[in-house]
Amino acid sequence: MDVSVALELCQSFLVLAEELSFRRTAQRLGVDQSALTRRIQKLENMLGFALFERTTREVSLTPAGRAFYEANAGLLLGFSASVKTARRVAEGKTGTLRVGYMAFAALDIMPMAVARFRDMAPDVDIRMAYMRTQGQKLTLSDGSLDIGYMIGPFDHSEFHSLTVAVDRLCVFMPPDHALAQYEEIEPAQLADLPLILGEMSEWEAYRWRLDEMFASDGIKPQTVLEASNTLALIGLVRAGLGITVYPGRLQSILSAGLVSRPLADPKFRVETVLVWKRTNRTVSVRSFVEIARQLAKETDSG
Repeated sequence: MDVSVALELCQSFLVLAEELSFRRTAQRLGVDQSALTRRIQKLENMLGFALFERTTREVSLTPAGRAFYEANAGLLLGFSASVKTARRVAEGKTGTLRVGYMAFAALDIMPMAVARFRDMAPDVDIRMAYMRTQGQKLTLSDGSLDIGYMIGPFDHSEFHSLTVAVDRLCVFMPPDHALAQYEEIEPAQLADLPLILGEMSEWEAYRWRLDEMFASDGIKPQTVLEASNTLALIGLVRAGLGITVYPGRLQSILSAGLVSRPLADPKFRVETVLVWKRTNRTVSVRSFVEIARQLAKETDSG
């Protein structure tokens, strides 16, 4: 017998065992009394014993029917609960969303999206992982990450990507640095100056992009120190050990004790993209993407 048919018969039996009335049970199940009668008869024929004793005045369980009810009373509740749980997962109202992010998204882009998503779906468990761009690509591929903020562009047939920020690069330096007198800085002015950048092992995508931009002008940056995270990077610059190049969007957050000047060359920009697998069509991922898209539009219009 088909599983769905068996569940339907058992559900009809369990409700009738509670109501002990064909009329009330039919109303509760939304079926005709004749259809309900046929269901109970079909179940009794399948089991090989009577479940109910029927008179013109009342319906009661047989001893076998009571034993069958007591053994299966939890079935209806468990089935209904499982349907509700599965429906909430399907609607993106519960479950888990795994979000990867790198430094340029950590301070504003990612937190704002997570906050809006949490308001919309408070029962979804959001698990965030700070991860370099290359690491995100690998974990997205193997399915252990649902969505990730990384350095762009990223074009791949297996992934969707959404540009959430395009940032002009700025030079961050102490206020008394010689370059602080300029409103804008030409890339060539950095050629012989000590730079402090993120470690290649953690920041390789950004380092590669930066090297490409400098190389197009025939410049080889003089990296004298490397830092594993943004706080260390800015701390080293504040200590006067060198200058750094970082997205200007974050200057209000990072510039305490420092000044920043934009690089004059318009190609010195860095793109942050949100990436997810094309085969990942869960409601949670789609909802998060729409939130990120809306935030990007608000930022552009602002």
